[in-house]
Amino acid sequence: MRSSYLAENNWKTIKSQDVDLVILPWGATEAHNYHLPYGTDNYQVEAISAASAQKANEQGANVLVLPAIPFGVNTGQLDIKLTINFHPSTQTKILFDVAESLSRQNIRKLLIMNGHGGNDFKQIIREVNTRFPELLICTSSWFKLSGRERFFDAPGDHADESETSLMLYLCPDLVLPLRKAGSGESKQFKVQALNEGWAWAERKWTEVSQDTGIGSPYLASAEKGQAFFDYLVEEYSQFMLQLSALDLEEGLFE
Repeated sequence: MRSSYLAENNWKTIKSQDVDLVILPWGATEAHNYHLPYGTDNYQVEAISAASAQKANEQGANVLVLPAIPFGVNTGQLDIKLTINFHPSTQTKILFDVAESLSRQNIRKLLIMNGHGGNDFKQIIREVNTRFPELLICTSSWFKLSGRERFFDAPGDHADESETSLMLYLCPDLVLPLRKAGSGESKQFKVQALNEGWAWAERKWTEVSQDTGIGSPYLASAEKGQAFFDYLVEEYSQFMLQLSALDLEEGLFE
């Protein structure tokens, strides 16, 4: 079976291939505690996207995964060495160009697979859709999928048990021994509403965490990572299958 990665295909294959849905993985380049690589978000979102698309294609979908965008919104981490920031305005320009390319080629469905908590594409999609209303642009963040509590015991959201487990499964050679990891202890806001999630303010990363982690990684394992990865792929492959089969001429709603 052909690869679901565009980067691994050639023009002879692509020019005769039906493409109903394009996936754009979007990650970030940032520190992930002491034990995970700067490219953690990119490795994860690319692997989830590719495996999910492949599984969807095996069930009759026509899905293709673009190369990942490796930089995300990291305005709260700019004082951390070699963290690379894309402003939301930069992301908007990139998405405009991707949308224009797809629109000219009569490809009308795009799914942005988000792998970084600092990225928020909702308002960007609203703006892009004013110029390209014929496109269906969706976005999803794998780390927001419900059910992850079934796989992990320690709460967290950055270089924690879940991310560390995924990387131990996907890229074990890039993960340092867990004894070298920081504890992932983090500070809370003094204003309770900001901790409860119904109010928001940007976190200044070096004020929140000494090691850039939020959540303990010490209970992580490759076995947990594989189980969680398989769950993500099953959920996303079904989502991609449905998007691929969707007839936009008949509308989005029942």
